Amino acid sequence: MIVAIIDIGKTNAKVALVDLTTLSEIALRRTANAPVRQAPYPHHDIEALWTFVLNSLADLNRERRIDAISITTHGATGALVDRTGELVLPVLDYEFDGPDQLAADYDAVRPPFAETGTPRLPIGLNLGAQFFWLQKRFPAQFARAAAMLMYPQYFALRLTGIAANEATSLGCHTDLWNPWASDYSSLVDRMGWRRLMAPVRPAKDRLGSILPELARRTGLDPQTPVFCGLHDSNASLLPHLLSDAPPFSVVSTGTWVVSMAVGGNKVELDSARDTLVNVNALGDPVPSARFMGGREFSLLTDGQPQEWIDADVAAVLARQILLLPSTQQGSGPFPNRAAQWVNAEGLGPGRRFAAISFYLALMTATCLELIGGDGPTTVEGPFAQNPLFIRMLAASTERPVVASETSTGTSIGAALLASDGTQAMSKGERTEPPADPAWQGYTRAWRKIVTA
Repeated sequence: MIVAIIDIGKTNAKVALVDLTTLSEIALRRTANAPVRQAPYPHHDIEALWTFVLNSLADLNRERRIDAISITTHGATGALVDRTGELVLPVLDYEFDGPDQLAADYDAVRPPFAETGTPRLPIGLNLGAQFFWLQKRFPAQFARAAAMLMYPQYFALRLTGIAANEATSLGCHTDLWNPWASDYSSLVDRMGWRRLMAPVRPAKDRLGSILPELARRTGLDPQTPVFCGLHDSNASLLPHLLSDAPPFSVVSTGTWVVSMAVGGNKVELDSARDTLVNVNALGDPVPSARFMGGREFSLLTDGQPQEWIDADVAAVLARQILLLPSTQQGSGPFPNRAAQWVNAEGLGPGRRFAAISFYLALMTATCLELIGGDGPTTVEGPFAQNPLFIRMLAASTERPVVASETSTGTSIGAALLASDGTQAMSKGERTEPPADPAWQGYTRAWRKIVTA
């Protein structure tokens, strides 16, 4: 069975084909995804994305017959549509700081962390704050809304004409969901939004077939089913929920590095350090933490060589060349710290790359500690291809790390929504904590400074 995955990330959008027999990605189309910085506020270029999706489906279907479609997207994003399914307002870019203008008013109505597992986040990272701001700033347009949809289900609506919502996106630091009650939060009722909420469906529900005009446009079979879809980090987690024995942790890497602990140590989450409760594809709460690691990596390596030799690694460890948090402030485990280099005089490109990789690993290890991570850690996404990141993560957690063989765990996880869930997950290379004490010494030096 061949499943087409619509994967809308914050930096890139992709359409991938996944072969469920081999659980492998066999074809891919990709495009950059940048917000439109025009009135009425920065927003996602939905029509450009939609054109890319349809063109990619048509192109890929000519290579291999597509049997089903599944959807995964980044979080902190939702759509307001009218009774015909048209947007009543553009889909707001969560990096826009407009919602901060009404922060005090929003804080007066949002539920506590204990109810939702949602920390209070800046800009538009709390989806509830986005909707609150839109309702206050654009009351006439907001009043036309007939449905409030999470981002994956907005694309599902365009594909099938069927409106739905789903718990992994609702439970992703939105303030809209109570993960312990599996129901909308008190904010939804306080704001009168429950009437706008489309029915909540499981991620693996088959919503319906693609619309006839889309079948003609893409060449797909008119009976091609579309599955409800899910949040991207939870797509990365799903294969492990189906195949791994707890305790284990999964680190999903992309624009955001999201760490999730299953069956880990019991800890009290610290909402001030960007820990949160996600909801997995099976509907269960999952302690999670995140930082904007992919964005940090892009900024730190922009125009710089990404090459290194063993001598670079040895020098960084011996000199304890440290990059301290945070390159991207306002989120992550050290949201209020400014980035700083230590012992970095005369830093060459190889040593710089090693120190950046170590910084990202130590930030990830901090996230795992904050959520009680235990057992082996699987890294999904681009960082799985960075052996320096993998080795330092093993050293700093003192637990084995598995670098996923798949190019993106989100595609495989989203494809599994169309399966019976019995496939075995391809694991990847396992790295044990290094025996060389220089790695532990480096970890201790970094932690001593950041916790001072």
